[in-house]
Order: sequence, then structure tokens, then C-alpha cells
Amino acid sequence: GKVVVGETIKIGYYTQSGINPKPGQRVIDIIKEYGEYIPLTKGKIISASQLLERFLFDAKKQYDYVEKLSGGELKRLYLCTVLIQNPNFLILDEPTNDLDIVTLNVLESFLLDYPGCLLVVSHDRYFMDKIVDLLFVFRGDGVIENFPGNYSDFRAYEDSADVQQKEDNKTEKKAWKQNNPTGNLTFNEQKEFQKIEREIKDLEIDKSKIELLFSEGKVADNEIEKRANELQVIIKKMEDKEERWFELSAKMEG
Repeated sequence: GKVVVGETIKIGYYTQSGINPKPGQRVIDIIKEYGEYIPLTKGKIISASQLLERFLFDAKKQYDYVEKLSGGELKRLYLCTVLIQNPNFLILDEPTNDLDIVTLNVLESFLLDYPGCLLVVSHDRYFMDKIVDLLFVFRGDGVIENFPGNYSDFRAYEDSADVQQKEDNKTEKKAWKQNNPTGNLTFNEQKEFQKIEREIKDLEIDKSKIELLFSEGKVADNEIEKRANELQVIIKKMEDKEERWFELSAKMEG
């Protein structure tokens, strides 16, 4: 194939290799080598120092030498060096690998405000569910399909739609949620299915509330570990309930 990059396209690429800063450099000096500020949505502008603060480098930490940073802090700094270059086409290769839960929530919050095009390679389904609205589905043998939705939408569609019907009627991809009968479920299973859907929605609300506290910097230092643990418990409950939801969904179509 052939790739033609437009004159106005500026690509930012976050890889798994990270950066290797020189000893003796301060955090703020490294970030300013790449840029001084970036625009966000709705006409907002964020400076290099503000970007660092958003990624949990307070004013004092910004003047630390890089050799004092932990592995997680170096990853955060690397993210900042990519973002401060103000790319309008951002490629993230497994961005959530080895990130702590606090940094992950900060990254999600930032990307929700990102005005450009975002291409993500990730095995983190919850990250994708929150960030993406279109999937490239690799079917094998060189076949790649576009799917309008996030990962959970795709899984539910795959489990609920008839294979031949998908081939004959591509438009069903957008309409599957409106046609989801209870099919082969028993009465008790139907009640369980509906209950699980409600519980998942409630857990999503609880998850969003904690994530919002982190993204707005409203979690006190002595509360960070407690809140992060609460978030992990909620995510685990969601995983368990979604696994059962998929089992019942598959039985409906069985």
C-alpha cells in the first residue's frame, strides 16, 4: 500500500521503549525541549508546567533531576514529551503498560480533551471502552473491518449477531442494541441478565466518580492508595459481572 501524509499532519508516537534522558537534566528542562504549551478543546491552552502538574509532577518535582525519578515517573515524563509537541495525529502503542492506576486515570482524562485523531494499540479493554469510538478488527488473511463502537460494543455484537446476517446486512452493526431478545434464557436467567446490566451501570458510575476525583486532583495524598484500591475492587467486580453477562448473552442466541 501507499501512505500519503498531509502537509498539516503532525504525528506524535508513544512507543514502549520510552526515553533515556541525560543525567543532570531537570524534569522541566526536558519537557521544554519539546514544547512550551499545547492547545486543548474549547480554546483552552495548557503550558508545559501545567501539563506536568496534570501528570502529577508538582512544582517542586518539576525541578528534580531525572535520575531521581522512579520507573513510573519516567513513563509519565515520556508521555508528557510526546503530548507537549502538540501532534494532531497521536499514536499510542500499549500506553497503559506498567502505568499505575492514578497515572492511567490522568491519561484517560487528558485524552478525552484531546482534539486530534487518536490511534491506539492496546490490550486494555477498559481503557479502549473509555477512549475509542471506532475499532479496526483484524479478521486474519489480510481482512480488516471497521466497527463503529468500543470494545464492549464489539464483543456484545459478536456474541449476539448471526454470522451470516452480519455478512448480508452490515447496517445491523448499528442497530443490534435495539434487537436483543431474551431468547433461550429461563425466567430466572432473564431476571439475572437484567439485574447484571443494572449492576454494571451502577459500577460504571462509581468508577467514573473516583476517576473524576483523580483527574481533578481532589484526592488528598493520604487518600490516594485507599481510592486506588477502591477503584481496583470496582474494576474486578465489573470484569466478573461482564463475564457472566457474555455467558447469558451467548445463551440467548444459542
